[in-house]
Amino acid sequence: MTENTPSLDTEEILAGIRAWVEIESPTTDAAAVNRMADRVTADYAAIGARVERLPGRDGFGDHLLVTSPWGDPDAPGILVLSHIDTVHDLGIIDSKLPFRVEGDIAYGPGIYDMKGGAYLALAAMRHLVRVGRTTQLPIRHLLVSEEEVGSPTSREYIEREARRAVAVLVTEPAREGGRIVTARKGAARFDLTVRGVLAHSGARHQDGRSAIKELARQILDIEAMTNYDTGLTLNVGVISGGTRPNVVPDEAHAAIDMRVPNPAIAEEAIARMLALKPYDPDCTLEIKGGLNRPGYEKGAAISGIFEVAKSIAADIGFELKDIATGGGSDGNFTAALAPTLDGLGVDGKGGHTHYEQLYVSSIVPRARLMLGLFEAYGKGR
Repeated sequence: MTENTPSLDTEEILAGIRAWVEIESPTTDAAAVNRMADRVTADYAAIGARVERLPGRDGFGDHLLVTSPWGDPDAPGILVLSHIDTVHDLGIIDSKLPFRVEGDIAYGPGIYDMKGGAYLALAAMRHLVRVGRTTQLPIRHLLVSEEEVGSPTSREYIEREARRAVAVLVTEPAREGGRIVTARKGAARFDLTVRGVLAHSGARHQDGRSAIKELARQILDIEAMTNYDTGLTLNVGVISGGTRPNVVPDEAHAAIDMRVPNPAIAEEAIARMLALKPYDPDCTLEIKGGLNRPGYEKGAAISGIFEVAKSIAADIGFELKDIATGGGSDGNFTAALAPTLDGLGVDGKGGHTHYEQLYVSSIVPRARLMLGLFEAYGKGR
């Protein structure tokens, strides 16, 4: 760049991230998410990008499909994939997690997962506009409103856009010292309902069949399916049931998370889950659910895009490493459809916690990496 060419500026980008973070947007509050969508729309419109608003449904907020100011809007292009919802409840920014900067660390709800990373994509596109450079292919940025609960209403848009993408860049946060993600486990969710027989626990205990007791035995079996050697994990994360201490409970519930490393293990584990049988013949089990995010492995296409990113990072001045993770993302939906690179957001730690943070020093290098990928894949491959 020449001296007169504007550069990516840490303070400017951090100020933009702060503006997004200060608009709290928990997944379950559609109005709050839509306020965030309004801000993203305005910021992209300010650089001449085209923004299509995809109305939310089923109680979720709107999704946004942004297209760069240049290129044929109907042609194949680069897809950037982000989400604008967070897990934090409204008001946490005024109590447990205020936005603040302490040295190289900036704190705030959703700053790491993933408003920081989503904003990097805008900063990279804005930079191209400012310096008067375009890519041969259009850049599209899809920002969804309900990724934190599995993207139930946005999956159709994610897969639609991936089918016309030469590359998919997912702005989930970096992992473990700036690593990007090249493989993820698949995820399955299940709801288990146990029904027993109601009875007075003092006068007619013998007549009851405890749904909670049956659920407890099922939980031990479900958790025992975990196999760290194969990468299969199960977690019973929420349980409920019963009405009073002196009533034998006739109903109990459990919400279960399963992570699977590949389709073969997924098929076997899901079949085992759906085939659970009650220990007590007077109890019944109802199991609903299945795979909601397919896994993806580091095949040839993903290895190829990683090598491109690694070369770009080396030119910037840092070594880029990759990692496989058990966490799911919307990249799980795209990896089988187009070369997908995940974890391209900011570096930091503490996603979903009260100490969620990004490293300020990671902002410009990660934005430059995004910019480099725009230019490398924007030529067409």
